[in-house]
Amino acid sequence: MTKPDTSLISAPVWDIFVRCFHWSLVALFVTAVISGEVGGNAIVWHMRCGYAILTLVTFRLIWGFVGGEYARFTSFLTSPGKTIAFAKSMFGKGHDYVVGHNPLGGWMVLALLLTLATQATLGLFTNDEIATTGPLAQYVSEATSIRVTGIHHILGKVLLVFVFLHVAAVLFHLFVKKENLIRAMFTGKKSLPSELAREAEGARRASTPLGLAVFVLVIALVTVIVNWPVWFK
Repeated sequence: MTKPDTSLISAPVWDIFVRCFHWSLVALFVTAVISGEVGGNAIVWHMRCGYAILTLVTFRLIWGFVGGEYARFTSFLTSPGKTIAFAKSMFGKGHDYVVGHNPLGGWMVLALLLTLATQATLGLFTNDEIATTGPLAQYVSEATSIRVTGIHHILGKVLLVFVFLHVAAVLFHLFVKKENLIRAMFTGKKSLPSELAREAEGARRASTPLGLAVFVLVIALVTVIVNWPVWFK
């Protein structure tokens, strides 16, 4: 982290996999929420979105260990002390630039990923007691499935709170700190002080073949899990 620099340079930070993951997840989450609220025939789309979200989140969790420099958890998960210090500095007059996710944003990313992974996994075992059950509901008792459904609904509300906080933080950076994180997540580039820009330029790059291989393997894994009751009766 460093203090503001009057001469900011555009430098590559977010790889294509992180960007595609982010905006695909946004679209799927919105669709899942709307289809879940509509109910009826729309539940089919709610479940499909859940499978896709499980795929994306599983990929992102793996990518957090093998992806580009700023996709890796080691680049943005810091100690509680540093996170608290950064939080206090955010409300000062200056602005601390960070190449990747800042300490607060990093922990929010992890919280969102783990909650989404849990939510999507629970969805596989749900039972609405009307006409729809998750593909793996038959492997647990009906009582357990109904309890899981209740937790699934509660976590849905928790996720909405997390998303609200995430959006609020992005808008805070945009209008108060004058840092456009929305544009950065589209282009992959952030405006940084020269020293941090040089650091970003020299950072470890994402491997496209590796990213595609991991994504294909995760798709295959989730496909097998979702279809297990049909394929392996």
